[in-house]
Amino acid sequence: MTETTNDPSQRKPPHPYLSGNFAPIQRVQSLIACPFSGTIPIDFAGGEYVRNGGNPVANETLGRDAHWFDGDGMLTGVAFRQTDEKGEIRPEFVNQYILTDVYLSTITSPALSTPLLPSIATLVNPLSSLVTITLRILRTLLLVLLSHLPGSQQAIKKISVANTALLYHDGRALATCESGPPMRIALPSLETVGWFNGEGCEGEPHADGGPGFGGKGPLNFFREWTTAHPRVDPSTKELLLFHSTFVPPYVRYSILTPVSPKLASNASSSPKFRNAAVPGVQSAKMMHDFGASKTHTVILDLPLSLDPLNLAKKRPVVAYDPTARSRFGVFPRYRPEVIRWFETRACCIFHTANTWDSLTVDSLSGEEHIESVNMVACRLTSASLVFSAGALAAPVPTRTVPELEREDEQCRLYYYNFCLVSDQENIIKHQWALSAIPFEFPSLRESATMSPAKYIYGCSVSDTSFGAALGRAVKMNALVKIDVETLVARGRSSPPTTISGCVDTRSVDEILGSEEAEDPIRIFKMPEGWYAQESRFVPRLEGCSEDDGWLLSYVFDESQLQEDGECKPGARSELWIIDAKSMNEVVAKIQLPQRVPYGLHGNWFSSEEIRNQRPIERLRTRRMEGEKLHYFPLLWQAWMGMRRMVESSLA
Repeated sequence: MTETTNDPSQRKPPHPYLSGNFAPIQRVQSLIACPFSGTIPIDFAGGEYVRNGGNPVANETLGRDAHWFDGDGMLTGVAFRQTDEKGEIRPEFVNQYILTDVYLSTITSPALSTPLLPSIATLVNPLSSLVTITLRILRTLLLVLLSHLPGSQQAIKKISVANTALLYHDGRALATCESGPPMRIALPSLETVGWFNGEGCEGEPHADGGPGFGGKGPLNFFREWTTAHPRVDPSTKELLLFHSTFVPPYVRYSILTPVSPKLASNASSSPKFRNAAVPGVQSAKMMHDFGASKTHTVILDLPLSLDPLNLAKKRPVVAYDPTARSRFGVFPRYRPEVIRWFETRACCIFHTANTWDSLTVDSLSGEEHIESVNMVACRLTSASLVFSAGALAAPVPTRTVPELEREDEQCRLYYYNFCLVSDQENIIKHQWALSAIPFEFPSLRESATMSPAKYIYGCSVSDTSFGAALGRAVKMNALVKIDVETLVARGRSSPPTTISGCVDTRSVDEILGSEEAEDPIRIFKMPEGWYAQESRFVPRLEGCSEDDGWLLSYVFDESQLQEDGECKPGARSELWIIDAKSMNEVVAKIQLPQRVPYGLHGNWFSSEEIRNQRPIERLRTRRMEGEKLHYFPLLWQAWMGMRRMVESSLA
């Protein structure tokens, strides 16, 4: 799968995110039964675990720029069917491409040997010239224009590849990506339904629901771009989203209330809230996630820009300024106009884990008031991950960071407390790491979100430091469970050094060697040579505690790699079910019919959610016949010949 030459000394090493178990697969599989060992809990009956990730369909040119966040969205799932009255559970594997406009246009343009969209690696590479980036963008624009002309099977109206995450809201399973609106997916088959714009969804009966997220006007294309990590309030069932774009006001904010009869009784009575401007953001930023409590929303305005205008300043489209400030905008859920900004040292945050309110009771009136908003998030000390995920060296900062603010490369689970008591001053009362170990891809029990959840789960590396891990393709060999409640209480009673301090300073090895019965950090270390992916929590239906349940993770044994680092033809992955309470027992291992490339985010869909999906009128399909000018065959042949020449020149 790698490019070769006659001279071994001239052979380029394979791109780390196009080789090994990062390499894309082209095989898709309808639901098929899988063998397994161990015992699958009855609580899984009727549910499905699904993971999203980039899987470029046009992948012949392996020497091209590539990035872990690139690629057409591919869903990989395991559905758990109850086969008989005895309660036996049969796991069934399924994987499907998400049929976005970009994917459908690509598969019907056989001349394309590289993805239609420019790689994120090209945009973030400090060595990419203005000419190179301009040509890549121009190529994309020409291919998009060509898709609207006769002979195309699919016009590209939206450029999202829907390859990042998944969620469930109001009878819909939705796949997300920042460069467009969510895409609805049918469960358990993982077939593509259509784009969801906040008002209606393609493929559903009576789908025309109005302009939706983008509104009307020439900029609606940008304004419908939606965060890859919307938040669902487990109590009101509201869906909270933000839309980050290149044009002022840069960030807009929407809230969707459920309208399904099954959910309407629990829904908020608030009116529609679409595309509200969030004031205070001064430029286009790379915003991937945000925080949401029961009453407040937190917008992350960090010094990581995503702005085409950077090119005019001789800077990459994506640029990080370590001397600038990180800003957190906190506002009541329905009142972004009263946002309060809290500033601190530069950092990057791609994932928040949980956000919740702290209440205080007025001694005179007895009324409850919001005293502060708490947030735990995976804080990186630099933007190195953006570059390393494209096999690029991070640029040397052009501005000098003050010595007292310099930090080693790290990614840790941090605690922030934004004090709302004072009307005069915006103070971050607490900001420090809960643990010193590397920590990313956070998740928690869904019913505990937006409240003071006790446990957060995530991924780590046990054999190296985080900084060293950035020098290669990031692979995770440890799953971690952190008792946030206990560590926050310890930090509050004896605060560590602001920003740079840690409540628990132990290493991964020290934690693994601990015999403390109530240790606030528990680690499940993978066997030698095995690597995990993001884990998701599945609760026991009659559980007695917040952590009473299991973690699901796709795992891969790298002994299946060849000497050149590529996967053997018959390489396969497994889905492991791990006891979340003890974090030391694999209760079941499901053998999959093929491997699952290391990807991004997943979700657990319960049997109730699958049963309560909205009706579907039609699905997206791979259309293989294009429009023909039947009355002018010679003209049609001439046009198609010219079209093929254009496609080949842009391939």
